[in-house]
Amino acid sequence: VQLQASGGGLVQAGGSLRLSCAASGRTFSNLNIAWFRQAPGKEREFVAAIAWDRDNTYYADSVNGRFTISRDNAKNTVNLQMNNLKTEDAADYYCAARLGQCSAAVCTGRKYYRYWGQGTLVTVSS
Repeated sequence: VQLQASGGGLVQAGGSLRLSCAASGRTFSNLNIAWFRQAPGKEREFVAAIAWDRDNTYYADSVNGRFTISRDNAKNTVNLQMNNLKTEDAADYYCAARLGQCSAAVCTGRKYYRYWGQGTLVTVSS
């Protein structure tokens, strides 16, 4: 599975960005997709995930209500709409994919993802 993240950039606090993750190499509709982020000097942390069947979505508490994850299986793409951005949202954002189940514990856990894309940088100015 190859993952390509895009959409990062510079935005003022309170603004919005839309990240996209394009997948190839495997039947996209079978993949559970997540976004993680890593700020300088910090651990990579979970942001949001969506199950292969769209039935389950998960969000980190810090982004719940501001970020929305969605998928378009016809375009092999998962999007992360980020609204009301805060300076603490600034980080490199990575999309990741896994097959199989997508329970809360599994789909929010970094160690359960086998496939990773490169990061896309989000910068939030105050």
